[in-house]
Amino acid sequence: SYYSECSALLFVVDASNPTQVSSSCIQLLSVLSAAPLASVPVLVLFNKIDLPCYMSLVEMKSLFRMQDMVSCATQPITMLEISARDGTGLAEVLQWLRSALREPC
Repeated sequence: SYYSECSALLFVVDASNPTQVSSSCIQLLSVLSAAPLASVPVLVLFNKIDLPCYMSLVEMKSLFRMQDMVSCATQPITMLEISARDGTGLAEVLQWLRSALREPC
């Protein structure tokens, strides 16, 4: 029932907490397999890049096996690094949302 009216999906991952990567990955796979989201664009946000202990985008992509996920998913998936604290990446998130939610002509 949560997904029936969904037009886009933002999935936020704590990039500074390596112990939660596996549970986040399982949750993302679960969300991607939901039938109502089969064609909904997905933005995976790796948050907390402002912390010194954050994992890089390359490391996160590897741990999440994003290449495999993207190749098997029915929906388009984009990944960005962000910092909710200092606003890094916010412009890219807003640009992605505008593009994803743009009504077809």
